[in-house]
Amino acid sequence: MHNPRDPLARFGAVRRDPVVYQIYPRSFQDSDGDGVGDLRGVRDRLGHLAELGVDAIWLSPIYPSPMADFGYDVSDYRNVDPVFGSLAELDELIREAHGLGLGVLLDIVPCHTSIEHPWFREHPDWYIWRDRPNNWSTAFGGSAWTRLGDRYYLHSFYPEQPDLDWRNPEVVAAMQDVFRFWLDRGVDGFRIDAIDRLLKDPELRDDPPAAEPFGLPLRADEARLALTNSRNAPDMGEALGAIRAAAGDALLIGEVYLPAARWGPYLQHFDAAFAFELLQAPWEAGALRRAIEESTRLPGAAWVMSNHDFGRLGTRFGEANARAAAMLLLTLPGPAFLYQGDEIGQLDGPPGESGLDRAGRDRYRHPVQWDASPSGGFTTGTPWLPPVDPERRNVEAQRGDPASMLAFVRELIRLRHGLGDGLELLDAEPGLLAYRRGEHVIVINVTEEPRPLPAEAGDVVLATHEADGLPPHAGVVTA
Repeated sequence: MHNPRDPLARFGAVRRDPVVYQIYPRSFQDSDGDGVGDLRGVRDRLGHLAELGVDAIWLSPIYPSPMADFGYDVSDYRNVDPVFGSLAELDELIREAHGLGLGVLLDIVPCHTSIEHPWFREHPDWYIWRDRPNNWSTAFGGSAWTRLGDRYYLHSFYPEQPDLDWRNPEVVAAMQDVFRFWLDRGVDGFRIDAIDRLLKDPELRDDPPAAEPFGLPLRADEARLALTNSRNAPDMGEALGAIRAAAGDALLIGEVYLPAARWGPYLQHFDAAFAFELLQAPWEAGALRRAIEESTRLPGAAWVMSNHDFGRLGTRFGEANARAAAMLLLTLPGPAFLYQGDEIGQLDGPPGESGLDRAGRDRYRHPVQWDASPSGGFTTGTPWLPPVDPERRNVEAQRGDPASMLAFVRELIRLRHGLGDGLELLDAEPGLLAYRRGEHVIVINVTEEPRPLPAEAGDVVLATHEADGLPPHAGVVTA
């Protein structure tokens, strides 16, 4: 496993178990009244993040893009889309963040570009082509091949996102230059998108039928195939090593949609991988325990329980469980990723909402609610997506309330950095998830019935609810 001296040291947050706050820039803060969040808006709200106690921010893509996939279709890896601002404004954001002890991670999308990237016209051999389609499918369903002229190009996602050929040394060199470009501007690391799709079978052979379950949720058509040729090639380590060579000691977190048992090649070069077993687990004690157990067999789990693709804690697990879910996320060892708005218990938008994003993810991306005004303090104009319920929950109202979700998350983050080393899962009665971190024992009740605390628990130092024992939907940290 890659083990740099301290990938967080460059911005001063030399802490174990860092908390990274995900910013979806379109929905964080609008500074110019056009209804879309921007980098100046992020700068304006850095004080909130420093007060919250997070160690770093992760910016979802801010590069120039036609927005076919809201920035994950990059048309220029070395610039900022005007809707978000400019390179100079990003430079200033990085400087101000560092001044507050906050690191800055960028979202890098190395698997594919936008079809409007100049590379697609100028270097067609940098992409993957075939005379006829094979049986590979996209992440959203349907064939991963689109005809252009008399040939077909590969796209693991939308047709507007052609896949780069990482077996071409020119592609590797060009992408290495991209990593170096941002590191030279002071970026501290990268969350690397869809990295398991970076390298495919060199012969582009069909995926064979599945002989065993994949280990993570798939569409029915995907589950019938082994997915051994369309992604995660056996020689993936060579491409990952090229990324690490360019990144030096920068923090690298991989979005690896594979069971944790198959992380090995990725953790030889990256610092951590998103633990999708936990992200996908139902709110049941046994399922959560199994997900944590599987994700900690190898060191290198990065914990994430909500984001711009999967929705917020309060909606995914229910409002009653939002505090307990935050406690789980923020007391496990290793990097934890907190999605914007989860610190106030913000909820998703209306179910079924899909007016802008073709994959139906609009409801996960509504603006952060800063105050109780109709716009939620997000913009002086018309927001690109409306606030959900700013009159019910917002940062301003919760900031001065010691019983608020915001105060609870702030205290969780403060406590997190004092938890002990390691992780020991403890036996507990049905409906309870319990584990030890050094001298602390964390217990979470996922049921709708009160439960007694296990014998291993000590004195309560932080609780989701003010009550004796363990009420329904509650969690405690004891010492």
